[in-house]
This record gives sequence, C-alpha cells and structure tokens, in this order.
Amino acid sequence: MTGIKICGLTRREDVDASVEFGVDALGFILAESPRRVSLEQVADLTRGLPPFISTVAVVVDPEKDMLKRIVASGLFSHIQFHGKEDPALLVGLVLKTIKTFSIATEADLKDIDNYKGTDYFLFDTRIGRSLGGTGKTFNWELLKKIRPEKPFILAGGLGPENVTEAIRICRPSAIDLNSRLEREPGRKDRELIREAVLRVRESDLFILRSETL
Repeated sequence: MTGIKICGLTRREDVDASVEFGVDALGFILAESPRRVSLEQVADLTRGLPPFISTVAVVVDPEKDMLKRIVASGLFSHIQFHGKEDPALLVGLVLKTIKTFSIATEADLKDIDNYKGTDYFLFDTRIGRSLGGTGKTFNWELLKKIRPEKPFILAGGLGPENVTEAIRICRPSAIDLNSRLEREPGRKDRELIREAVLRVRESDLFILRSETL
C-alpha cells in the first residue's frame, strides 16, 4: 500500500483527523516556514498518539546542535532534510533519514547518487527559491529517467484531485500531502484529508486488482 504523510501540521485537530482517516506519518516543519512549529509545540501535538504512526521532523541545513535536540526530544521517528546538507550528516543518525530533492528541471537530480546513505528519497517541487509548500507539481516523467534505487516519497502539489494520477505514473512508496489540503498555511481541511486518503486507497486497490488479473 502507498504510505501517506501529511506535512506542515500545526493544529491538534488536524493531527487527530489525520490519525482518524488512517494516515501513516505526520510531518512537522522545524525550519523557517509559515507552518513552522517548535519542539515544544510538537510535544503537545503528538501527545497520546496511537502506535505505528511515524513522526517526521522537517529541517533545512540544520546545525549539529539542532539535530542533537531533535534526536534527544524522543518526538520523532524520521528526519527529513530539505536543504543542501553534507551527505555525511545523514549517516549514522539514530532516526531514519529522508533526503528531499526540490525539482524544477532534471539538473536538480544530479546529486542524487551522493545521498545513498539516506533511507528514503523525497521528490518535491522547486519554484524559484521555494523548496516546498508551493502547491504546484513538477514533471513526474523526470523520475523515470533516474529510476531511484531507494524507496521514494512523492510530494509537490498533491491533493484529492491528482493523487490517483500521481500514483499511477510514479508508483511511489509514499506520498506527501500539504498545501493542497489547506484553507490557509498550517490549517488543514478535515474533508480534504478524508478525500485524499480515500483516493489513495482506491488507487492502491485498483493497482492490486490490475496486477492479479
């Protein structure tokens, strides 16, 4: 089944809705962003979560002290790196690592082989200096040219209206949903969460039936 991550969470009601509808992972942005939260806020937002829900710290070029604080907090299962981090920084961490590539053109994927030490890749949209949260998709066909050797997460402008096509074309291990589920930055819409999860599960069922015929 395709994993589902909701990112940019800032409100407990959105966390609860995500869990209720069967999301697999919750993303919390600790870097500069309209959706930025502190470690203290994440502690409140994740208190009492059921088992088997992954929690992801999203960072951009973090200092080593910040990484130590994230690990020591005990709040996260994964760290998602969204900047130009030295590949060595992602090796040997206690938490699972996700390396993001923000894509505008094929050239944005040229460094992918330098990050073989990470656990997962994530492919997002780059528009200008924006590294994510743009609400726009990128050219998914680019991923067919590189054939990622790692399990990968697809992000960038995904919502109920296009996740079916995204899964059909890219066959990601997971998808990352953010701005297309929002009323405004950081405020998710409960019904859009529900609908997006439903569309993903319908896509999984269709693929399963197709592969067993």
